[in-house]
Amino acid sequence: MQARLLLEDGTLFTGTSFGSEGNSVGEVVFNTGITGYQEVLSDPSYCGQIVTMTYPLIGNYGIIRDDFESVRPFIHGFVVREHEEAPSNWRAQYTIGSLLKEYGIIGISGIDTRMLTRRIRHHGTMKGILTTAGHSVAELAEMLGQTPLMTDQVSRVSTKSVFGAPGYKERVVVVDFGAKSGIIRDLSKRDCDIVVVPQDTTAEQIRRLAPDGIMLSNGPGDPKDVPHAVQMVRDLIGEFPIFGICLGHQLFALACGADTEKLKFGHRGGNHPVKDLASGRCYITSQNHGYTVKEDSIAGTDLIVTHINNNDRTIEGLRHKKHAVFSVQYHPEAAPGPFDSSYLFDDFIAMIRQFKQDHPQLPRQAQMLAASKAAALSTSEKGELHYAKK
Repeated sequence: MQARLLLEDGTLFTGTSFGSEGNSVGEVVFNTGITGYQEVLSDPSYCGQIVTMTYPLIGNYGIIRDDFESVRPFIHGFVVREHEEAPSNWRAQYTIGSLLKEYGIIGISGIDTRMLTRRIRHHGTMKGILTTAGHSVAELAEMLGQTPLMTDQVSRVSTKSVFGAPGYKERVVVVDFGAKSGIIRDLSKRDCDIVVVPQDTTAEQIRRLAPDGIMLSNGPGDPKDVPHAVQMVRDLIGEFPIFGICLGHQLFALACGADTEKLKFGHRGGNHPVKDLASGRCYITSQNHGYTVKEDSIAGTDLIVTHINNNDRTIEGLRHKKHAVFSVQYHPEAAPGPFDSSYLFDDFIAMIRQFKQDHPQLPRQAQMLAASKAAALSTSEKGELHYAKK
């Protein structure tokens, strides 16, 4: 069956459909990874986007559920040069086409993905419509113009309820803005007692969980679309050690008074060089973001730039001057890799332990008992005041 991709600038690509059928509108982006198409498909940060893979052969090692980064895919379309329906991999459970069909995602293959990528690099990411229907180009253009891009991606991909991954060491609250499973895996490897909370959890609700540290996860879209999360981060800075990744990095910057802006075509792939300004070392990183922290907005804040992108010099890492908070724009939990930056999770745990030494507290049970006594005393005082007024 024929499939077509129409960009908002009028460029039309015609190819072969695989996966589901119908129409789908999204922001057209590209990923430069040679491997990792399963992780791309299941990364919640791609919610609302039509993803183009620049590597020409996709699907050759099939689909393995154990390699997924979330329960299900959230992308709006998948664009490849060639897709393989006969994978060669003893672990493969089914094909990429059957996965897309299962979740109602349209795929298109047989188009010039290099031309499409060059067009996005030159003109920037743009809206597109992917279809297997017989609409005319004029009808598709009208549908594309009438369909706005999503702004509620975070609420769509975040967990709706609190859940835990028990451990016996530091308690870490993960605020789920679209968290990949890799974050949970890396914290679990370090025996953390993990509590995952929804994206709209308030600072007070997090305080009640008595965390040792807070993880601000990755997620899709514009950080300014979740102002409640910015306020939550602002309220907690200084109270707990905080580590932000990707969207969490941007929310941390906004909470400290910095600003963000949209990149021309974003950073998406597993081969992005990042320089650690303290050591001068270059790390190869996995990235997936369309927004960045504006460099000129850092002045006048309590933020220090710790990492920069070696390709375009954009900010890739921040640290607070006074409080135990740091963040990175890239993905230290990357799967299937690279793993160069996984040490950041060790830095986070070390920061938690140092914070606890610098700010000794009563054991949690003693804290709860003290809070309960304070509440009882407050109730008693209110009763006495009421009686005195009588």
